[in-house]
Amino acid sequence: MDLLNSILALHNQIRDSVVAACENASLETLSTIAKEEEGDTIYAVDRISEELLVEFVGREIAVQDPVVLIAEGLDGGKVVLPRGAEEIDARWRIIVDPIDGTRGIMYQKRSAWILTGVAPNKGPQTNLQDIELAVQTEIPLVKQYLSDQIWAIRGKGVSAIRYNRLIGEEQPIHLRPSRAASIAHGFAQISRFFPGARDQLAAIDEEIVLGALGPVQPGKAHCFEDQYICSGGQFYELMAGHDRFVADIRPLLESYLAKKGLFLGICCHPYDVCTELIAGELGIIITDEQGGPLRPLLTVDDDVSWVGYANEAIRQEIEPLLHSVLRDRGLM
Repeated sequence: MDLLNSILALHNQIRDSVVAACENASLETLSTIAKEEEGDTIYAVDRISEELLVEFVGREIAVQDPVVLIAEGLDGGKVVLPRGAEEIDARWRIIVDPIDGTRGIMYQKRSAWILTGVAPNKGPQTNLQDIELAVQTEIPLVKQYLSDQIWAIRGKGVSAIRYNRLIGEEQPIHLRPSRAASIAHGFAQISRFFPGARDQLAAIDEEIVLGALGPVQPGKAHCFEDQYICSGGQFYELMAGHDRFVADIRPLLESYLAKKGLFLGICCHPYDVCTELIAGELGIIITDEQGGPLRPLLTVDDDVSWVGYANEAIRQEIEPLLHSVLRDRGLM
């Protein structure tokens, strides 16, 4: 079984295990806090996928070539497999978010996603742009019987299937990002999931939309927003043509909050954006806050700002406004 097929099999096992747990366990059980870590809170539902992850990678993948597995919940954020192997001898660095969107799935509000990126091992300086293979798989709600799975190999495009978990069949699907030239009458948003700096993030959002589309007219809606608490889910919404612009710039608000004696709280991490390759292969433009390539190191604790545009026309409409607003507020 080659590396891609092994990762697809891993994702399928995690998906099925999490869905089964959600079917058979109570909300109170799944939402129990298992551990508080520096970058996030680990809930009981997270433990299901974390335990399966290490065992599977050690048994099915690392037996071929040593790997550095990077994921939340591991000591130091990473482990070299097979046990006893040296990090310098590993062929791959594999970064995984076994459940991206924990809060949505444990409350059965919205799909979560399994995210994996695979890069050649270039040591601790390996970054997101080194990833050559990316896979993301939907963990559906209990009441939902379809689950999408998407993967990409750098330079070779994107493949996607839709899995029917009632009859166990897969059908190919074709994802196409929006071709609209404007955010008008589409979904576009600045992420502001949690308390802390939502007032500033909302103000930035307002200023960008009004700059792009002008004053709101009576009885009309310029555009819409969707606060999907899941970076992989946000990427999917861009891939599927549902969203036209998404930005998660929470780390830029750290200094603003510090002046008020407040902490930033939870942010996006490299494992949350490890499937950026798929978006790029579809023609979606993902940048950092400066407009450059997204290059976080493959770690579990660094904070990441990212901006996503469905196409170049949307980027031309929004990016100058975004950068102007950030500069005016001393955030860039």
